Amino acid sequence: MKKALFLGTMTVAGLAAGVAAADTLGDVKARGNLNCGVSTGLAGFSAPDANGEWQGFDVAVCRAVAAAVVGDPAKVKFTPLTAQTRFSALASGEIDVLSRNTTWTFSRDADLGFTFVGVNYYDGQGFMVPKALGVSSAKELSGATVCIQTGTTTELNLADYFRKNNMQYEPVPIESNAEAQQQYLAGACDVYTTDASGLASTRATFANPDDHILLPEIISKEPLGPLVRQGDDKWADIVRWTLNALIAAEEYGITSANIEELAKGTENPEINRVLGKEGDLGAMIGLDAAWAHRAIAANGNYGEIFAATIGESTPIGLARGLNAQWTQGGLQYSPPFR
Repeated sequence: MKKALFLGTMTVAGLAAGVAAADTLGDVKARGNLNCGVSTGLAGFSAPDANGEWQGFDVAVCRAVAAAVVGDPAKVKFTPLTAQTRFSALASGEIDVLSRNTTWTFSRDADLGFTFVGVNYYDGQGFMVPKALGVSSAKELSGATVCIQTGTTTELNLADYFRKNNMQYEPVPIESNAEAQQQYLAGACDVYTTDASGLASTRATFANPDDHILLPEIISKEPLGPLVRQGDDKWADIVRWTLNALIAAEEYGITSANIEELAKGTENPEINRVLGKEGDLGAMIGLDAAWAHRAIAANGNYGEIFAATIGESTPIGLARGLNAQWTQGGLQYSPPFR
């Protein structure tokens, strides 16, 4: 088992090295669209709507990048990927960016040859159980069967947590959130564990969500964010600063409602630089002056995207928490545009 994992890791790293010299920006412009890897379906984060159009918090990142680079947020080809297939798809060049609730870790950054461009959601691993199970803490789960996605940090965190607390469990391996939901509701496992945001998303799709509870324990740090291949610094900068533009826009009060008016020029030089009215920031990353303007206009600023896709007024019902702006006690913070 360890040998197979090692070979898989080496294969991904080798693929990444093979395409490291690629000009991703040139490829995207020539193709006229962005290839974006997303989950196979996670309500609020990335899932097709009734018309087959991909929507969600992670989807919005790719639409913003497409708007910045090719001028149209609709020019995105979405590729649904499992936890097992996501890294090989990015390494091989099948996708240009992976925006799929993926945790930034040392080994993924350094060993697999990827560059995480930022964190769009600060999360942690939790547990969901049927209310009828009668437990109120993860420390009461010794002997439980647990649905767990293979090839994830979640799998490793689960093993560590149960070992530290001298508890036993029986894993029920699954490959996708849809499979986990099916197995959990069928009673094949007592517990489903994944990122707490993913549990909230999954529970929101149940016919009777109130019959299931999220236990209070958060057992890990899960900084989730988009990633690209190493070796193409310009492309990494484009995706990184597109995400930063969405975060900065919320801080500076740039919204989908007022962006066109603010783009005429303001007394705030930072807003002017973000929107391309001062300086020459776009040229530094191979784009025109209005790249961030288009990225923000595509779906609104970070706060607007959060509220519309996963916020407290949606079925997912997530509070901002750590994902509030730094000025509001959260961790979301963009470096300066200058």
